[in-house]
Amino acid sequence: VQLVESGGGLVQAGGSLRLSCAASGICFSINAMGWYRRAPGKQRELVAGITREGSANYADSVKGRFTISRDNAKNTVYLQMNSLKPEDTAVYYCNADAQNAIRYWGQGTQVTVSS
Repeated sequence: VQLVESGGGLVQAGGSLRLSCAASGICFSINAMGWYRRAPGKQRELVAGITREGSANYADSVKGRFTISRDNAKNTVYLQMNSLKPEDTAVYYCNADAQNAIRYWGQGTQVTVSS
């Protein structure tokens, strides 16, 4: 089972990045998918989640700036991040909740926003 993230990097404040996370090797259907982040010295927090049907929820801190989407045929979830702020700097992790009640995690991708 693998969740492979891509799209992180260094960007200036006000810029944009698009994260992708592709799941493979999971024999069960995937229900919800999402993105978490962990900033230095802080606890991991939910950024956004999306159900298989496409219903999304967001942390208050990213509402209006980030958009989560998914392609069920590809078992892939995306996070479009616009108007990035230095406080968005963190390691971003994707997750996938399979029908076998196991939550799978990606390895994380670094997002750094410079001021």
